[in-house]
Amino acid sequence: MEAIVSDPDIMGGTPVFRGTRVAVKTLFDYLLSGVSDLQDFLEDYPSVRPDDARRVLEAAAVFLTSPEKLAA
Repeated sequence: MEAIVSDPDIMGGTPVFRGTRVAVKTLFDYLLSGVSDLQDFLEDYPSVRPDDARRVLEAAAVFLTSPEKLAA
């Protein structure tokens, strides 16, 4: 997925949003907190492209709703 980059020279290979040093996990932490939503995340991390954040969420939804992926 081009929205995510994992490079050993950027944050030790932690998956980040392309062109940033913002870990993808940060988006999920925001949403799981129950206090913040996608708009809050995008306001706090303006370097993350809104389309990239949405692509990550869509990919997670597809993965988590695909029985063959969950069975693996």
